[in-house]
Amino acid sequence: MMQIRIPSFLHDIFGEKQSIGSMLSILLFGGLLTTALYLIFPDLTDHLPLWRSVLALLLIFDIFSGCVANFTASTSNFYASRKTNRIVFIAIHFHIVVVALLLNTNIWYSIGVWAYTIAGALIVNALIGKASQRFVAGILLSVGLGGMPLLPNIQPYMLAICLLFLLKVLFSFAVDHYGIANTGEEA
Repeated sequence: MMQIRIPSFLHDIFGEKQSIGSMLSILLFGGLLTTALYLIFPDLTDHLPLWRSVLALLLIFDIFSGCVANFTASTSNFYASRKTNRIVFIAIHFHIVVVALLLNTNIWYSIGVWAYTIAGALIVNALIGKASQRFVAGILLSVGLGGMPLLPNIQPYMLAICLLFLLKVLFSFAVDHYGIANTGEEA
């Protein structure tokens, strides 16, 4: 597919060059899944001020879209060649706790998921360039995917958001999917 140059203020999301098909896929996935969650669970934003509902849905959209964006070669390679940006990106991902606060849900589950995700992402990030990186990321992802549904009384919508947050940060983002960190070359 034809690649288009991405404006620098969007590099953190799409990388430097991205296909229109990839960008549409990212936005459609995030938009459709956020909309589906809102339609299936209308109580998600019941009794909340409009600003809290909108902000929570935007953060949920960001989590969902980021899952897909971080799997693209452009975004993965952008961060693989910028170690500081990758650490900053991992460190600022506090979205899941903010979403829980905005939606008045169980904050402790969100803090636990956040802590596990960030710790796992830092471990995976430390393994960039090592053959074991994807395997360790897969194990940590599997533990999280298997453990989260066992949390008692977690709302189904928060479970979906937490699972995709884990996927986004720990596996989709923290893994150098295309081996660019090893070579320093663009794929």
